[in-house]
Amino acid sequence: MNRPVEHAVAKALDSVQARLASYASDLDYDSLPAEAIHAAKVRIIDTLGSLMGGFFGEPCQMGRNIAARAADPAGATVIGTRIKAAPDMAAFANATAARYVEMNDVYHWPGSSGGHPSDVLMPILAVAEQARTSGRDFIAGVVLGYEIYLRLSDAITHSGFDCANFACLGVTAASGKLMGLSSDQIFHGIGMAAVSSNILKQVRTGHLSMWKAVAAGQAGRAGIFAAQLAREGMEGPHLPFEGKHGWCNHVSGMPIALAEMGGRGTPFKIGDVLIKQRSSCATTISSILAAEKAAVLLGSRKAAVNKVLVEVYEKAKVGMGTGEHHWNPQSRETADHSIPYVVAATLMDGTVTPRQFNDAHIWSPALRTLLAKIEVVANDDYTRDYERLPVVHRTRVTVTLADGETIVGESGGDKGDLSNPKSDAEIEAKFRSMTEEYLGAKRVRALLDQLWYLEQLQDISEIPPALLIA
Repeated sequence: MNRPVEHAVAKALDSVQARLASYASDLDYDSLPAEAIHAAKVRIIDTLGSLMGGFFGEPCQMGRNIAARAADPAGATVIGTRIKAAPDMAAFANATAARYVEMNDVYHWPGSSGGHPSDVLMPILAVAEQARTSGRDFIAGVVLGYEIYLRLSDAITHSGFDCANFACLGVTAASGKLMGLSSDQIFHGIGMAAVSSNILKQVRTGHLSMWKAVAAGQAGRAGIFAAQLAREGMEGPHLPFEGKHGWCNHVSGMPIALAEMGGRGTPFKIGDVLIKQRSSCATTISSILAAEKAAVLLGSRKAAVNKVLVEVYEKAKVGMGTGEHHWNPQSRETADHSIPYVVAATLMDGTVTPRQFNDAHIWSPALRTLLAKIEVVANDDYTRDYERLPVVHRTRVTVTLADGETIVGESGGDKGDLSNPKSDAEIEAKFRSMTEEYLGAKRVRALLDQLWYLEQLQDISEIPPALLIA
């Protein structure tokens, strides 16, 4: 790496870049409290299960095909296969699969940009596998990737770019750490990732395509590549965040004021990330939970439904219940981001799983007829509950039948909430539901035993082959 000579003029220092690099360089497993370690293991298990659930999705198969062309016997595993590929390409395939089925974790916090911080996890695993790090170092890398993602999410409220950008930066820092890069090298890697890898929010706007899931893979791939370049001695651009044409002015649209980051008594944010209990966009889950209760009371009387009123918080109404595409989804990606669709599917089938987003459901005449009877409105009380801590995701689904009878289902708080903590038993049950079909109960039990005691593993490269789909 080029070094300034003694008579060089001192350059201004980007405070955001410097802070992230210094934090990444200093964080290690021994500085993590037990709560953060356990939270990381929960999210590792949850994300690997989500990957298995999405393995056969069309964009996931495309990602694997491309990764196979970048074969590298010393690289990282394309999970579910025997393919070893360059780590950035393995990360692309694995992160796409983990995102595809909409079962990965989610972050909802008042005033934050939110997002899916588990987008960092599969890329970090790819780097850890190639580096043959210990389970302890992998856990520390995961906590680091999450912390950077979540602190950036809290600092920035801007709707023009996608939250996968946070993942790119978290992956760069964690990859640099696991590769053994110096603080200066991580500094340059972050700079390269910040200026070259920005994904626009259009990926999640209007009629959605399969790129919705692929954006996570692309962010992870770019983050690893930036760290690889830094390892080779590549210098990143000057003032990537705070320069005239940097992130703050042209991506976030605002200065970045990071809060105190986890460690030395400050809690790590990974424990604030929510685990989904249904296969759909997080902002639709309260509608599914409420519709499930209404579906039990409705029974076989679906043909008698005259209208359905769905009351949600404002963000859900604007994001997932406004626009013709939510009543006329053309793809599973649009359907799993549509409150009208998930309510109709739940009233028809009793719940929502990945199967409710196949073509047979999306184009079902009966489901389309029911869709047209659904109205989504914002409830001010629900909005207030969503915009303060603890966050409550309240929804009421009122079904009116042709004879005037009304059926009501409600969710939120003690009525069932995305925010409710999940026990280890619930985490295991979710993992089994997405993996046993492919791996069998015996292999899944053995894998869970490894993952719960990941800190005892000397070589993380033992994990990816254990997920081979025969």
